[in-house]
Amino acid sequence: MELISTLPVTLVFIAIFALLQIPMTIAVGLLRAQTDIHFMDGGNPALLQRMRAHGNFTETVPMSLLAMAAAELAGAPALLLWAVGGSLLLGRFLHYGTLVTSGFGIGRAIGMVMTFAPLLVCPVYVLVSLFL
Repeated sequence: MELISTLPVTLVFIAIFALLQIPMTIAVGLLRAQTDIHFMDGGNPALLQRMRAHGNFTETVPMSLLAMAAAELAGAPALLLWAVGGSLLLGRFLHYGTLVTSGFGIGRAIGMVMTFAPLLVCPVYVLVSLFL
């Protein structure tokens, strides 16, 4: 219970993103089963799009959540954490949705910019808290 009271905001986002990982993983697996492509993308553009959407999520979300946890431990205000967590969540939806439907588009770019919010804001908060 102590961890829950120490990281209440970050833990909510960890739970949400863990649950979001499941349908993304299933979407890749289902398309693999339908196309009988068990390794790499087999030249299938739809599979490549799903793999990259899932991969980009997996590449960015864990570090973002660690940055949020560090900021929360350093005393970041809850409003700041909700803002960067919300930005990450909306950004991941925009990026994933754009990538799996059209592959390219402004939603993908906006999604990445929104993903950078916790990756920039939280570490800066921690460093400022530590050294200033």
